[in-house]
Amino acid sequence: RRFGGGCDQVLVVEPPSSDQQDFDYRIYNADGSEVGQCGNGARALARFIREQGLSDQPQLRVATRTARMSLHLLEDGQVRVDMGVPKLAPSALPFDAPARAERYTLMVGDGAPLEVGAVSMGNPHVVMQIEDLDHAPVDALGAALQDHPAFPERVNVGFMQVLAEDRARLRVYERGAGETLACGSGASAAMVVGRLWGLLGPQATLELKGGELRLEWAGEGQPVLMSGPAQTVYRGEFEWPQA
Repeated sequence: RRFGGGCDQVLVVEPPSSDQQDFDYRIYNADGSEVGQCGNGARALARFIREQGLSDQPQLRVATRTARMSLHLLEDGQVRVDMGVPKLAPSALPFDAPARAERYTLMVGDGAPLEVGAVSMGNPHVVMQIEDLDHAPVDALGAALQDHPAFPERVNVGFMQVLAEDRARLRVYERGAGETLACGSGASAAMVVGRLWGLLGPQATLELKGGELRLEWAGEGQPVLMSGPAQTVYRGEFEWPQA
């Protein structure tokens, strides 16, 4: 299912709603919920647009319901995505916190307090530092945090193990989808939190189960740049049911 006729999300390409972008697109999770951002999906979108002959431009401007992004198709086949400027105010996620902070403390059930960073990349993320990512309780803790009452629109949960200032490992539990092989907006959020916490430098490679992503962030007020591959693994046709 992961590398054939199945997916974590479905993207729908639409004509542009304004002259500020080349395409609009919508993002649906596996549970049918619609979300506003998906970095990995944006790379797949760029590859799809090129292969379907919808545009031959090396740079594309696209918009979702919450974000606008620039997609650059590189000569080596990778796609660089301008993920936009991260939003750090709790209201941007939204997140029920009294004030912005670099670190927040959350309680989940009867467990110990959890220290997390919070950032919006067009969708809400919390990120925590993990010492042993292979044995992290991603499913249980991700599911609990996803529906934490402090996040009225739920939240994506990142588990990050820092290896060096230019390399980290990451697992992401996505709201409405569970743990996925990779998450571009989650990698971007982890990059932001890693820098704010002094763990990562301005350029870093994040290792995810589905591969590696290259992240760049010059600092607050600047966009996060994400580069990675996009590969076609399956083609098919679907007959849309009549209303």
